[in-house]
Amino acid sequence: MSIPIDILITKDKNAYTMTCAIIKRADQITASGEDFEIAEKGEKVVTESIDQVLSGKVEYQLEE
Repeated sequence: MSIPIDILITKDKNAYTMTCAIIKRADQITASGEDFEIAEKGEKVVTESIDQVLSGKVEYQLEE
């Protein structure tokens, strides 16, 4: 799986907020133990979290 650059370019969101969401999701994947399943498929946790956030599989919101 590669990083979906086309989706990344078309996103009209704050890059900092989206980056924080991707980092948080990567931490969640690692803490849950899903990282081993992802590694078995030959993928990387960060790439998976980017895909999930950009594709909308995981939603995030800014808390104030």
